[in-house]
Amino acid sequence: MTGAPSATSSLAGGPAPTVLELRGVTKAFAGPAGPQPVLADLELTVTGGEIVAVVGRSGSGKTTLLTLVAGLEPADAGSLRLLGEDPGTTAIPWSGLAILPQSLALLEELTISENIELPLRLAAVPGALDPGRLMARLGIDHLGDRHPSEVSLGEQQRAALTRAAVVRPRLLLADEPVSHQNHAWAAEVVAVLADLAAAGTACLLATHNTVAFDAADRVLQLREGRLHPLQVGPA
Repeated sequence: MTGAPSATSSLAGGPAPTVLELRGVTKAFAGPAGPQPVLADLELTVTGGEIVAVVGRSGSGKTTLLTLVAGLEPADAGSLRLLGEDPGTTAIPWSGLAILPQSLALLEELTISENIELPLRLAAVPGALDPGRLMARLGIDHLGDRHPSEVSLGEQQRAALTRAAVVRPRLLLADEPVSHQNHAWAAEVVAVLADLAAAGTACLLATHNTVAFDAADRVLQLREGRLHPLQVGPA
């Protein structure tokens, strides 16, 4: 696997900073027969410039893991630190965390360009990427004046990725980032993620698509609430 720098070294040659750390994280949801465990004493550390892909069957907890990291849902037990802070209790800056959700979460009342530029309008983001150049790379520069319902799902997904990437976040969470892409566009999406990682962004992906493994430093399988290393051979 290729792409991001090693988790043990930064672009400057020293140790890469720890961006995300989970220790003993547990999460259960109510079910007809009582609490249903989803995450059980889960451990994970992700460093700057590292791409970690998490795989697992539907319902294994991949989206729940990303939701907890994003601070949208509290863990039942354990500790979670993002940029040294608890995202559930501390406001993380726009350049600290960006999310590409499976729902895409584009605002229909805004055009594609307005959706992409929204994070840059809400807060000053030093070192932000050029939205137009990234839109051109992802083949959506001609769609800027359209609304999300006027473009395909694949184009919406690439717009949502552009919105997440323009702030050059310290951590990017992506839930099934290539689910609506053909093979060629999936490869380009993965290349964008690899370039972000090369510049220091940590990427945590939940995915079923092996194309996303191409840039991953680690592929982990979420099974019975815990993460297990998964050996992935060459394509």
